[in-house]
Amino acid sequence: MSLPTASAVRQQFLDFFASKGHHIVPSAPIVVKDDPTLLFINSGMAPFKDYFLGNKPAPYKRIADTQKCLRVSGKHNDLEEVGYDTYHHTMFEMLGNWSFGDYFKKDAIAWAWELLTEVFKLEKDRLYVTYFEGDEKDGTAADAETQDLWRQYTTDDRILPGNKKDNFWEMGDTGPCGPCTEIHIDLRSEEERAAKPGRELVNADHPQVVEIWNNVFMEFQRLADKSLIKLPEQSVDTGMGFERLMMAVSGVKSNYDTDVFQPLIRFIAKEVGLEYHGTAPATVNDQPATENEKTDIAIRVIADHIRTIAFTIADGQLPSNVKAGYVIRRILRRAVRYAFSSLNQKQPFLYKLVPVLADQMAGIFPELKAQTAFVQRVIEEEETAFLKTLETGLRRLDALEESARANGGVIDGKTAFELSDTFGFPLDLTALIAREKGLSVDENGFKKELEQQKNRSRNAQETEQSDWVTVTEHDAPNVFVGYDQDEATARLLRYRKVDKKGKTEYQLVFDQTPFYAESGGQIGDTGYLESPLSKVRVIDTKKENDLIIHTTLDLPQDLEAEFLARPDAARRAQIRNNHTATHLLQAALRTVLGSHVQQKGSLVNEKLLRFDFSHFTKVTDEQLREIETIVNERIRQQIPLDERRNVPIAEAKNLGAMALFGEKYGDFVRVITFDKDYSVELCGGLHVQNTGSIGYFKITAESAVGAGVRRIEAVTAGAAEAYVDAQLDLLAQVRETLGNPQHLITSIEKQNEEIAGLRKQIEQFAQQSINQQKDQLVGQVKDLNGVRFLAAQVQASSAESLKTLAFNLRQAVPNLVAVLGAEIDGKPQLAVMLDDEIAKAGKLNASTLVRELAKEIQGGGGGQPFFATAGGKNVAGLGAAIAKAEALINR
Repeated sequence: MSLPTASAVRQQFLDFFASKGHHIVPSAPIVVKDDPTLLFINSGMAPFKDYFLGNKPAPYKRIADTQKCLRVSGKHNDLEEVGYDTYHHTMFEMLGNWSFGDYFKKDAIAWAWELLTEVFKLEKDRLYVTYFEGDEKDGTAADAETQDLWRQYTTDDRILPGNKKDNFWEMGDTGPCGPCTEIHIDLRSEEERAAKPGRELVNADHPQVVEIWNNVFMEFQRLADKSLIKLPEQSVDTGMGFERLMMAVSGVKSNYDTDVFQPLIRFIAKEVGLEYHGTAPATVNDQPATENEKTDIAIRVIADHIRTIAFTIADGQLPSNVKAGYVIRRILRRAVRYAFSSLNQKQPFLYKLVPVLADQMAGIFPELKAQTAFVQRVIEEEETAFLKTLETGLRRLDALEESARANGGVIDGKTAFELSDTFGFPLDLTALIAREKGLSVDENGFKKELEQQKNRSRNAQETEQSDWVTVTEHDAPNVFVGYDQDEATARLLRYRKVDKKGKTEYQLVFDQTPFYAESGGQIGDTGYLESPLSKVRVIDTKKENDLIIHTTLDLPQDLEAEFLARPDAARRAQIRNNHTATHLLQAALRTVLGSHVQQKGSLVNEKLLRFDFSHFTKVTDEQLREIETIVNERIRQQIPLDERRNVPIAEAKNLGAMALFGEKYGDFVRVITFDKDYSVELCGGLHVQNTGSIGYFKITAESAVGAGVRRIEAVTAGAAEAYVDAQLDLLAQVRETLGNPQHLITSIEKQNEEIAGLRKQIEQFAQQSINQQKDQLVGQVKDLNGVRFLAAQVQASSAESLKTLAFNLRQAVPNLVAVLGAEIDGKPQLAVMLDDEIAKAGKLNASTLVRELAKEIQGGGGGQPFFATAGGKNVAGLGAAIAKAEALINR
């Protein structure tokens, strides 16, 4: 049976709503740039939040789209279900149609029914719909209008009431919300449907009775005090899970059996040499019941996760250890873990899927196709690093086995948390390997440690903000006038109070402002708000969605006054220099390194510019000099700024404008050009009127940021001159220190040779000392409890020399257990060395021994079963540690 293609079904949806007068818009990037409440777009409505709130007018009354979404944290968290069931995903597409103050319930319901039953030909007797039954606590009544509208299309036994959890849609704790009507489909066999009606399985987590579409009727806004107020206009927000729709129109039992996932699944199965059976999940104690299910779950996890990983990287979010980057790294590592433990993939594997996915999605999301090589490189390096982590974790688990057996066969929660938090070794893999060894993990103890860490983090970031207080009503708030004016009059529209760890700030929104809000890498303006009664300093300017937020430490006394908004002119001039230099730098990088260079991040402030870009090798000193030369030539040419506003996006691209992957562009954009044959970019930031204003450009650093991403830092104008002067001063100091030699480099090379010779002599003396001590110590070895035993305090200049001495002793004495202690740089150090055969027997473990001995020196340590070390604070305890070693071996 040939399945419907994803591209055809998606296009049917968009064409249908285009025929109903909807403007089709592209998906916003999955990574959120200017909304502090979200890391990722988690619903189709998130990019349109400002339209619902009335912060800005919608460009069209009717819109339809398919939006990339990601749900892995917070209220909407489907991660742990992914792979184990057939219909939850991390990244998914949300098909949506939107009305901003236009049509409402009647048309939304009519069109939903028409599309599903007449276009997609879904069987009417398999569909169930719900309506909101009301909520006494919120003071909301049952949605009788929606119930009556559905009676035009289906029977009462298929129209079901739903509670607040299922039928009142809210994106977060605050924001737009309203009652909704869900459409569910029953995909069970005829026999199953005859045995039990589908109405009894709606919203019961049945894998074949699933919600496919939700029509939300936006009527309210939830405030911080949990109350509801009416929105300025009634609107419609719908979301249809594309993957579930594909399951329904394909007549299959799993999202993974559709054309959305099958190309990936077939590639994975072929690559790993295993068959995908399509088994329905049946777990025992949350574990796969059969090997086939174990394999299938792993393949589903990887097919799902590679979509999330690839598209977030393409949209500009690299894996990291903080915020959004940490979420992506966690998903990537979950996929690697399943490939490693269930598919026996011990080498990087996920990156091979990227071209398959890029080709599959090229028609609707071309950004991945354009960056395939870069995304592959990032994923491959992340995989390589985590596979090394897995090896380290496995060795540590081997070392922990003896202490776990002494603890009743349980790995304690604190140790499991340390493996996860410090070494990146996930709890579920620790538990899996523990079970294979006949051990268990104290998961409650792990959760306790995790909660303590979360509390520490929460307390460190505690922020409370009040609801907005309206000062002045205005139809078109928040206009930025800073392109043309360095100061402007402004009236306060609203403000709110924010408490950050006991520090009070205020956030102010004006009808117009010359203050630039942090965006596109350019830092926000600072300055003053002046009125007849007060002068308040603006300490930062940021965007929240599309609102320009001015942060102050004080609230103006006369809130309804007319203010003179005046950004810091000198600071702004330096920022302009650095921002324009960033454009000149990007063009020079593409000239010198190649057209593969794409911006991957930037920082522009008054002190420096920092530019991250895609490139796979270190930029050489010769290339850096060439880049500097090109930029400075462009500065000296005094190229005038060519700024064009409200350029149609298609026309801007025809001009050759560089767009930034991961940025959302509207139908009209701003184009910044410094020589049409050199630098043409889409940009919303501030720039100099002439490149000559920059004065001078100097690169100060080049480094790696991550896989396939390099970073250049540079300074301009006075800061560049100061940097060069400082380097010349340093050079003069070096000359003076070396006695002002005629040939500086020759003199330094000669000194380096002398230093290397002295180091070699020191190493020879150290080796002689080790050999002498070894010969003396061999005579102190004695038989103890079936092994050759030595415990002694020795002389060692470093931890490395102590290790060398221990290994030399092991070579000289068979069947040896050695415990050595030394004072190194005023601190105690212990080393425990076991013969390989003794370590393999498992009765003694060097890591376990050294941890016990370290208590005497007020320290800790660890290592491998045959060799381990520990450091501490109490030098006086070395003697006690040496004495204790014999007691431990003799027991």
